[in-house]
Amino acid sequence: MKFDSTRIERSKIETLAPAKLNLFLHVIGRQIGGEHDGYHLLQSIFTLLNFGDTIDLEVRADAAISRTSTLAGVPSEKDLVVRAAKLLQAHTGCSLGCNISVEKRIPMGGGLGGGSSDAATVLRGLNRLWNLNLPPKELQRLGLSLGADVPFFINGQNAFSEGVGEVLTPIAVPNWWYLVLTPPESVPTPAIFSSPELTRDSISLKIADFSAVVDKFAFAESLRQCRNDLQPVVLKAFPVVAAHLTALQAVSAKSVFGARMTGSGACVFAAFEFERDAHDAFQHLMPEYRGFVAQGMNCHPST
Repeated sequence: MKFDSTRIERSKIETLAPAKLNLFLHVIGRQIGGEHDGYHLLQSIFTLLNFGDTIDLEVRADAAISRTSTLAGVPSEKDLVVRAAKLLQAHTGCSLGCNISVEKRIPMGGGLGGGSSDAATVLRGLNRLWNLNLPPKELQRLGLSLGADVPFFINGQNAFSEGVGEVLTPIAVPNWWYLVLTPPESVPTPAIFSSPELTRDSISLKIADFSAVVDKFAFAESLRQCRNDLQPVVLKAFPVVAAHLTALQAVSAKSVFGARMTGSGACVFAAFEFERDAHDAFQHLMPEYRGFVAQGMNCHPST
């Protein structure tokens, strides 16, 4: 599935809310004091995928925020897309409303950022439809209150991420092809971060460790030296995720830096230089394992 552009009409937007992958994820400590006291301090490289949910936004003349689609197990008032719209409305005092429809493809609890991407896409879209013209940094500050990954999606570029997710430095990531397996499991992120078995003392990296590399092969080699610190905790607690990662590793001989988990799981992935290699690997796993093949992209389609 590819979305080459965003279709914008006078009062409507239809756009992709892309999934993301954490090419690595290191936990380097915890915030002490300040607004985010107790939050984990992370380092990661985020890359966007040309796979995701479809968001339809339509302006309403009244102030009502209405979710016109359904999401199993998630009431409207708790849905991040509704919360995002109401947050933006309250922050700006906007008297307009909107209808929001979401066609879900990104699995929930998979570490692909589906809820965060949906929320960010709503904030970006309504900022335009409501003619608010808030700068990206202000949208990012709003989005952070909804989730640590939301600022990345608002920023809309592949990035080296630090802090609690709000410190973003654009970085060039090769447009590799990714085979992503989607285990039938929803991993609760708070439980993973609160686990006593989680290590929180990874050595802090510098963006120069990646931005100074001269080609995609050196970039891949740098990623080989990294890991996902949440992965051991998830694999121990969720055997089905461990089984999916083992299966993916077995068919990833041609991957550029091996197979690993994204975010707090449950999804696992491997990157390939060529599309055919990703599909060939997937063929060896079907029909027992479900997933998709997608290409990385440099920026949000509505940028």
